[in-house]
Amino acid sequence: MTLRLGTRRSLMATTQSQMVADAYTERTGQDIELVGITTFGDVSKAHLAQLGGTGVFVSALRDKLFEGEIDFAVHSLKDLPTKPDPRVTLAALPTRHDHRDALVGPLAFADLPAGAKVGTGSPRRVAMLRALRPDLEYVPIRGNADTRIGKVTSGELDAVVLAAAGLTRIGRTTEIAQIFTVEELTPAPGQGSLAVECLSGRDDLIDFLGVLDDARTRSAVSAERTILSALEAGCSAPVGAFAFDDGQTLNLTAVVVALDGRQAVRKSAAGSPSEAVDLARVLAAEMIAEGADRLMGEQSH
Repeated sequence: MTLRLGTRRSLMATTQSQMVADAYTERTGQDIELVGITTFGDVSKAHLAQLGGTGVFVSALRDKLFEGEIDFAVHSLKDLPTKPDPRVTLAALPTRHDHRDALVGPLAFADLPAGAKVGTGSPRRVAMLRALRPDLEYVPIRGNADTRIGKVTSGELDAVVLAAAGLTRIGRTTEIAQIFTVEELTPAPGQGSLAVECLSGRDDLIDFLGVLDDARTRSAVSAERTILSALEAGCSAPVGAFAFDDGQTLNLTAVVVALDGRQAVRKSAAGSPSEAVDLARVLAAEMIAEGADRLMGEQSH
């Protein structure tokens, strides 16, 4: 029997979903077909910050799961709401790809002239970029990666910032001018990671999908997403978090930046990977004690 994998219809989404399907087929011999689904986030012209960020790309895929039209779905983990839905199970978090942000354009970030226009739809990126270069103009943009890169080639923008993993997946790495370090641009929680989700209670399917689960990725992104939920921040808040599990120790860094880029609360912690969630909760509490929630302002609602 062929399994049906639900995916958004964009080139990025279908490419990464096909990668996951191929990995399952390679491991298990199971036939998997992709089912393209249009989500509210794909058709709305509003900017992600206005849409509230959380769940706009996810709910249509979950609806198809509940209706029995697909067997499982693949999401970009950073699009998934941090609040668990008991009806679905995160059956696998495959090994994470590049977690960093990339600048696409003809020049490196430091070489852009004052007043240059840099496109990004993410308040997190805007806040962190402003902290580095307040002299540039940050322009909100929507659309798939091709559309965004096209704004640079057409001269409408001088550069755009996109996730490095996505550019790698669609074969556009030659256009990357610079990859930002985690210190410069702390990534969105879960960035570069894919999530495989199915209905709770389908134990055979959960076991099958679990063959691609990567324990180190799971502990790292669990810590990052706990930061986001403990700060009560949506996907569109100016919050960055990055954790790395080396097999012995989990290192976690989190940052909240004011939207004008002038203030930030940044904290790091290390501990056992098995205590990823507790470590993150403690770190988030320390950040709130230092005023992180105040810096997010209205962004958290």
